Amino acid sequence: MAAEEEKKAKTNKKGGRADENMIFVGKKPTMSYVLACVTQFNNGLNEIHIKARGKAISKAVDVAEITKNRFAQGAKIKGISVGTDEINSDEGEKLNVSTIDITLNK
Repeated sequence: MAAEEEKKAKTNKKGGRADENMIFVGKKPTMSYVLACVTQFNNGLNEIHIKARGKAISKAVDVAEITKNRFAQGAKIKGISVGTDEINSDEGEKLNVSTIDITLNK
């Protein structure tokens, strides 16, 4: 996931901000995303979604496991969904990129 995409505010169909319970994993260090997950749980959310695509998928799995095992002892993985996104490369070619969405419940 490109750094520019991370910085963009995600919006829903009504033009508002995307769900506050989504963590989009990219190029930052793993512990930055773990801190974001723990912060969401501490803010009263009972469910968060950790999303990633491409090379960041392994980091998303690490984030979920570290959060679950070290910082949110009562958290459980509710579900994992995988898929494929089609994106356009700089040369105009269409590329398939794998995606993952891990749902953690407290």
